[in-house]
This record gives sequence, C-alpha cells and structure tokens, in this order.
Amino acid sequence: MRVLLAYDGSAAAGEAVTLATTVDWPSDSTIRVVGVVEPPLVLPGAPWAGASLAAVPEVDAQLVAHLEAAVTEAVRRLRATKAAVEGAVQRGRPATVLVDEAGTFGADLVVAGSRGHGEIATLVLGSVSAEIVDHAPCPVLVARRPSLERILFATDGSETSAAAESILLAWPLFTGVAIRVLSVANVVEPWHTGIAPTMYRQVVDAYSKDLEESKAQHRRIASEAAERIATAGRTVDQRIATGDAATAIVAAADEFGADLVVLGSRGQTGLTRMVLGSTARNVLHGSHASVLIVHPRRGGGGRP
Repeated sequence: MRVLLAYDGSAAAGEAVTLATTVDWPSDSTIRVVGVVEPPLVLPGAPWAGASLAAVPEVDAQLVAHLEAAVTEAVRRLRATKAAVEGAVQRGRPATVLVDEAGTFGADLVVAGSRGHGEIATLVLGSVSAEIVDHAPCPVLVARRPSLERILFATDGSETSAAAESILLAWPLFTGVAIRVLSVANVVEPWHTGIAPTMYRQVVDAYSKDLEESKAQHRRIASEAAERIATAGRTVDQRIATGDAATAIVAAADEFGADLVVLGSRGQTGLTRMVLGSTARNVLHGSHASVLIVHPRRGGGGRP
C-alpha cells in the first residue's frame, strides 16, 4: 500500500500518526508524511506592509524549520511499523498541495487529522481535511481513534458502498478486525397536519407498508454484504436500523464501540454531481470514531 499522511504538527495530526503506528500495514507498504507551509499573507499598501515584507523571509524560515522538525519526528514514530517511511515539506495551499501529492504519489489511502492548526477549535472537521475528503483521488481516513479493532461498515447497496466493501475485503490491514455491517431503512414519515381525517388511516397504512418493505430490502443488503465479508475470512455480524441514515450510523458506531466507520461518499439517493453526499458528510462531522470515506474509483491514484 501507498499511504499519504497529511501532517501539520497539530494535535489532530498527531492522532493520525498514532493511528498509523498501530495499523498492521502490509510489509511492502510506503507511508509518505507531507507537511505544507502556506506562505504568510502580506497585503501590499497596508501601513505595516514594509515591516511585514522585511520579516517574511525570517518568519518563513522559522515556519519551515518548525514543520521540518515535526515531520521528522512523525517519520521517526512511524518507523516502528513494517512500512517504509519518508517525509517531505512542501509549499503552497495545503489542501491543494496534499490532493495533488496524493495523485502524484499514487496513494491508495490518505490519512488526515480532523482539524489542523489553522482551524477554529469548535469545528469538528477542519476545512483542509474536508477538502481532502472531497477531492483526493483515493479513499480518505479521518483519524479520531488510536487503533482499528472494531469497524462499522455502513452500506445501502450503492456503487460507493460496493467500492467501500471491496476495500474491506481486499486490504490486509482489516484482517482479524471485527466488522459490523449496518444498513439503514429511511422512509419519510407522513405529516400529521393537513391530512383529511378520512385519509389519515390510509396514509399511516401506506407508510407502514413502505417502511416494512424498506426494512426487508436493507435486511437483504446487510445480509448479503455480511455473507461476502464472512466468505473472505473476516469476523462479521449485521444489523439494520431505521430513521435518518447519518444519525443511525453514528449511534450504531457508538453502541458497537467502533474505532472506524467505513462508508461510501454517496448513497443511493445522493445526487451524482455531489462530491460528498449528506449522509457521509454528516457522519464525518458527527462520528466519535475515525471515518474512512470511499469514492467511486478515480484516475490518478488509489487501487481499492
């Protein structure tokens, strides 16, 4: 495997390194740790512009030296794994550089922290990580837990769910990990207002029928996925849930004690023009576990 780890020296990036040190990477794997220095912003014509311009080379050198030291330390920690490890510090807009690097490096996986140094502390997912998830040419793992021992795989039978399942089946790092398959039946509940009294029973009966049909469909989806995963030698069980998909996935992950939630970037109801569907985005923001987002196969990197 070829793994790109986005690193800026922040606590969240440190969580990504910790997770990467506990993963049983295949012996021929390479982990590339990349830090990005964003040039200081100077506004020409501002009263302080002259002083700022004079200070930029010194500030830039300090930023580069600090990040180089942080990347070197991350590389040192990762050498405890079986993977070959390398590090680099580059310049530019962080998300753009990291996405481009993932393509150039031919990454199978990008690992990132949930927030970076430049993010507001209350944000659950930083803007750099969010943009990497949207545009990386391969699956992206947003790290929040220090290990991968229990996985919740959320599937709805879509193309991206199939891509996520193929990774669970193919990647050796998931061997021996307990997997729970979840599929969520979500049928819109009828309004309780604006319905004629004589029609209310019909509406409720129709809703109940649709819900039972949806539950049967998702029970089949979960069962078939679990059977394929078991056939591949993985430890697996299955569940179905009802209601809002993202809410159900986050709750199921908490109940299972999942270290990682795996799901496709878009579901059956996602618009194809959307990079990331609402369910995947809401799980990314709401999950206490790490989250692996899998896109349909793209050119330029990743081999799920």
